[in-house]
Amino acid sequence: MKLRLDKPAIRVLGIAESFNRSLNKNSIIAGVVMRSDFIVDGLAMAKCTVGGMDATDAVISLYKKLGRTDINAIILSGCVISWYNVVDLNAVYETIGLPLVCITYEESKGIKDFFIKNFPDDWQFRVEVYEKNGARHEVKLWTGYTVFIRCLGIDLNAGRRLLDKFTLHGRIPEPVRLSKLIARQTMKFMFS
Repeated sequence: MKLRLDKPAIRVLGIAESFNRSLNKNSIIAGVVMRSDFIVDGLAMAKCTVGGMDATDAVISLYKKLGRTDINAIILSGCVISWYNVVDLNAVYETIGLPLVCITYEESKGIKDFFIKNFPDDWQFRVEVYEKNGARHEVKLWTGYTVFIRCLGIDLNAGRRLLDKFTLHGRIPEPVRLSKLIARQTMKFMFS
């Protein structure tokens, strides 16, 4: 699918999660459908296992629950969520068929040692999925903030432009910011 960033009201699905290992074995994943004029017109929720390897299925399930054909792209907050539950970005992109931008906010010295230490039985699989996601690229948003992104289905420049279109201030795009708030508050409501 070609992403037309010049279109006045494209829609994205922003996805973020929240978890608390001490409260529950599941994390809450929220997805917000937002137009580029910042109107919210959809919401879906899913869950995945804290420390599991089911985040990919949860993200795909969340999208399918919406039953929408008018979403133009996905912005995902991180590909290692819910305490090292790795999202297979390629599987998400191939299954859903929409341009995907995975955004993170900090530089990283690597994650392999954390996988080895915390998941001695399947660390190789986690590393394989993580490395298959490809390298992150540093981009500067119109706000002056730097973020790190992986893009599937669109090039790096289009990925940055998509984030710019949905970022009002700071470094977090509004659909992701709202998804994170919903996931966090749902987690607090359900488990505290």
